[in-house]
Amino acid sequence: MVDERDFYTQSETTKPVTLSCPYCRQSAEYPLHWVVRMKRDRLPGGADERDRAKFQKAQSYMVLKDDKVMCSNLRCRKRFDVSGIKTMAFL
Repeated sequence: MVDERDFYTQSETTKPVTLSCPYCRQSAEYPLHWVVRMKRDRLPGGADERDRAKFQKAQSYMVLKDDKVMCSNLRCRKRFDVSGIKTMAFL
């Protein structure tokens, strides 16, 4: 039995997104941190038929790490939730 984490190589990346602060209504670009899981080329050794079926269905994807950002307006500086952004994206 192979662990599902063995199907992927994991890395982290940062992507800029334009968000609007709900308190001061100023929009700015914020760097959001993502975990990127890329599907490996080959199935790891010691896999059975169930693992082969799971590996065939597996896809590369990204998961959002940040759930809050701090407003970039120096007079506001309040933390707000990241909304309107998908928390998971398939590549």
